[in-house]
Amino acid sequence: MTTSIVTWNINSVRLRIEMVLNFLREYQPDVLMLQEIKCTNDQFPRNAFIEAGYPHMAVHGQKGYHGVATVSKFPLTDISSRSFCEIPDSRHIAALMDFGYGPTTLHNFYIPAGGDEPDVTINPKFKHKLDFLDELKTWFAEPAFQHRQLIAGDFNIAPHENDVWNHKQLLKIISHTPMETERLDALLKGGFGWVDLVRKHVPYDQKIYSWWSYRGKDWNASDRGRRLDHIWSTSDIAQNCSGIEIVRAARGWTAQPSDHVPVIAHFG
Repeated sequence: MTTSIVTWNINSVRLRIEMVLNFLREYQPDVLMLQEIKCTNDQFPRNAFIEAGYPHMAVHGQKGYHGVATVSKFPLTDISSRSFCEIPDSRHIAALMDFGYGPTTLHNFYIPAGGDEPDVTINPKFKHKLDFLDELKTWFAEPAFQHRQLIAGDFNIAPHENDVWNHKQLLKIISHTPMETERLDALLKGGFGWVDLVRKHVPYDQKIYSWWSYRGKDWNASDRGRRLDHIWSTSDIAQNCSGIEIVRAARGWTAQPSDHVPVIAHFG
C-alpha cells in the first residue's frame, strides 16, 4: 500500500478550486493539507471535495485571511486546533488518521509570514512570528510529539542556504534571517525527533524551492525561489517515506496561480 500526503498554500481555495481539483485528478494524493484558504468554515467548498473523492475534512477557517484545511480519502478523527501567542488566528488544525502505520496525528500549520522588517522593536508581525516559533518549541517538548506525528504546511521560513536562490542576499530578508532559521533548526535538530522529509531525499547541496514571488516578471526564467513549505515527521513515520515531489510546474498552471506549489511526500 502506498500513500501520498500533500501540503499546499493555495492562497484562496475558492478562487483556485478548479486548479486544486485538476491537481487532485492528476496526482490522486490521499491527503491534501491546504493553507491560506481565506474563507470561513461555511464557505469552504466541501461539496467539490466530496465529489472529487475526499469526503473527510478538518477545516479551521477565517474570513478573508489565513485558514487551514485538511481533506482526505481516509477518515479523520480527534480534530482540534490551537491558537498561538493568544492571537485567535486560524493557523493550525490537527486530525488523527491511520494510513497504514497506526494512528498518526497530522498537524497542518500556517506560520506567520512576519511582515517586511526583521526588527522586533518596530515590526510586531516579526515579533509574532518569532514568538510563534518559541511557543512551538515548548509544545513540541511534550511527550505526545515523540511518536506518530506529522507536521506540514507553509512555515514561511527557508532554513538552509540551498533553500533560497541567493543565501547572502537574503540574510536580511524575512524568511531567511538567522533569527528565523536558527529557531526552525532548533525545532528540527533540538532533540524533538523530527525528520525533514524533503531533505531526507534531496541532499543539502541541491537547491530546491516551493515558492516564487508574484513580483518577478518571469518566475521560471529568473528562478528566484525559496523553500517555504515543509513536511516533517517523527522518525517512526519518516522511515516509511519513500520519496518526495515538488510540483514546480503548478506555479505556471494558470494565469492566476498560487505563488506556492504542492509538496508531496510518498509513503510505502
